[in-house]
Amino acid sequence: MKFGTKAIHAGIYPEQVTGAVMTPIFQTSTYAQESPGKHKGYEYARTQNPTRNVLQDNLAALENGNFGFCFASGLAAIDTVIKLLKPNDEVIAANDLYGGTYRIFTKVFEKFGIKFHFVPMNDPKSIEEKINANTKLIWVETPTNPLLNIIDIEEMGKIAKKHKVLFAVDNTFATPYCHTPLDLGADIVMHSVTKYLAGHSDVIMGALIVNSEELADQIRFLQNACGGVPAPQDCFLVLRGIKTLHLRMKAHNENGIAIANFLVNHPKIARVYHPSLPTHPNHDIAKKQMKIFGGMLSFELKEDSVENAFAMMKRLKLFITAESLGGVESLCGHPATMTHASIPKAEREKNGLRDSLVRLSVGVEDVEDLIEDLAQALA
Repeated sequence: MKFGTKAIHAGIYPEQVTGAVMTPIFQTSTYAQESPGKHKGYEYARTQNPTRNVLQDNLAALENGNFGFCFASGLAAIDTVIKLLKPNDEVIAANDLYGGTYRIFTKVFEKFGIKFHFVPMNDPKSIEEKINANTKLIWVETPTNPLLNIIDIEEMGKIAKKHKVLFAVDNTFATPYCHTPLDLGADIVMHSVTKYLAGHSDVIMGALIVNSEELADQIRFLQNACGGVPAPQDCFLVLRGIKTLHLRMKAHNENGIAIANFLVNHPKIARVYHPSLPTHPNHDIAKKQMKIFGGMLSFELKEDSVENAFAMMKRLKLFITAESLGGVESLCGHPATMTHASIPKAEREKNGLRDSLVRLSVGVEDVEDLIEDLAQALA
C-alpha cells in the first residue's frame, strides 16, 4: 500500500454501529461492563479509547511499525522513553536538538541519576568511542532542530545494534513521508504530533512507534500507569490532519527548496541551513535517506545580533512569529530566545547556534508571496 493510501485508510474502518466513515469522537471516561471484568475490550479511557486506538494504529502503519502509542504532548512521549531507563544509565544525544528535549533531559532526569552526553553526530562512527557499559540509549533528531543537521540513521542503527543499545529517532521534522527510521535500524520513533502530522496548529500531542513487542509492553504500561494520554477530540483532529499529510509535505518541500535558494543568494544572509542545498555538509546523506527535504530551514544574518534578527522578523507580514512548526501557515522563530532559550548561551554558541539565527517553518501558501515577504523584510 502506497503512503497516500495508508494515510487515508490504514487502521481506519467504518464505525461498526452506524457505519460512520470518519472515526467518531468517543467522548467518555468509562465503559459499561456486563459483569465485573467482563467487557468489550474497554474499561477506562485512560487505558483505552476507541478514537485513540484508531490513531495509534494509523501512526504505526505510516512508520511501518507494529505498535503505536499516543501521548498528551511530544515531551510526554520523550518522558516515557527515558522512564524505560534507571539510575546510573547513560544516554548519548545529539548536541543540536530541541530545547525542550535538552531541558527534560538535564533539568528533570539528571536529578534521578541518568547521565546525558550531548555530542556532534555528523560522523556516526565517532559515537562508538563514547559508548560504555552504562550506555543504554542513543537519542537522535534528524533533521536536527534548529541547524538542520542530517544524521545517518542506518549507520547509527548498526552501531546501536552492535553494542545492544536502544536507538530512538525524533522524526518530527522529517515525518514518515520523508523517511521511516524503523526501517533503517531505529528501535523507537518519536513524534511531536503537534507539528506536521496534525498539520493545522490546533493540537498538542506526541507519539511513539516501535516494532518490538517487549518494548511495546513497557511503553503501554507507562502510558497507562503515568496517564499522559491525549483527549479523544484531539485524536480525531489528528486523524483528519493525517489524511492530507502526503499532499502537505510535497508543498512544504517545494516551498522550502525555493526559499532556501532565494536566501542563499541574498546579500544580507550569511548562511542558510536546508538539506536540499549542495553546500549542506550532509547533503549526500539527506539524498540517500530522505524522500524529500522538507519545509524547515534556518538562516543566519550577516549582522549577528539578537536586535537585528528581531527587527527583521518584526517586518515580516506573512511569516508569523510564533513557537511551533509544521502547520499549513508559515511561521518564523528565534531559537536563541524562544525554542532553545533553556539551553545556556555558551552551550548554544559552542554548538553553532548564533544569536542572529532565524528558523522558518515554511507553510503551503503561494511561494511567490512568501519570497516577496522575506525580500521586503530583509530590505
